Amino acid sequence: MKINCIAVDDEPLALKKMKQYIERVDYLNLLALIDNGVDAINFIKQHKVDLVFLDIQMNDLTGIEMLESLSLKPLIIFTTAYENYALQGYELNITDYLLKPISFKRFLKAVDKVTEIIQTTNSAQGIEHNETSETPGNEYLFVKANNKMQKVSFDAILYIEAMKDYVRIWTSTDKILTLCNIKNFLKKLPADRFIRIHKSYAIALDKIDAIKQKHLEIGGKDIPIGNTYRNLLFNLLRNRGLI
Repeated sequence: MKINCIAVDDEPLALKKMKQYIERVDYLNLLALIDNGVDAINFIKQHKVDLVFLDIQMNDLTGIEMLESLSLKPLIIFTTAYENYALQGYELNITDYLLKPISFKRFLKAVDKVTEIIQTTNSAQGIEHNETSETPGNEYLFVKANNKMQKVSFDAILYIEAMKDYVRIWTSTDKILTLCNIKNFLKKLPADRFIRIHKSYAIALDKIDAIKQKHLEIGGKDIPIGNTYRNLLFNLLRNRGLI
């Protein structure tokens, strides 16, 4: 797996340091070093960029202004000398926030987060889900529960809860416990309709009633959004024009 990235900073020395760090990680593919936000926006619109190392305090256009102007956002790691932007950054669903001077150890930790998010995204979008529904067009499946094979309509599912080697399937009228781990159970569901948002929860996208910073509401219940899955969820909703 290669992660296409760019670094955006108006300080030449900061760009040089970021280039050195990126080139030490073999799965990072540095596409460009850019010294202003306007050129970075144009580059992102014209190329497939997975990750941006983005300074905040830049002339003409700040990193935050640049990020707010993008409709489809890559994963973002802020690189800055200022602590006071941390909260605002996380409200914009950035992946990590690196304070200058940045150590290589801390850089690697941030890149590990990106790797985990991309792997999770690939899995949720079907790269590991190609066995989703052997018969295209199925709208239900059968699960073993209570000594019988019970029919479950995809449209009835609100969310799925992991319980060690079992999953509990929550619908508006029932909760069904069946022997299967959540990863394998998701392979049986349409990947365009269901998404994992936490190590213990996957949800039906069309059943979301409200989204909070760390939770979403479905059927009157708060479902936690895991840090690993947050960017995946928000990027998917943005890509579909839902937010």
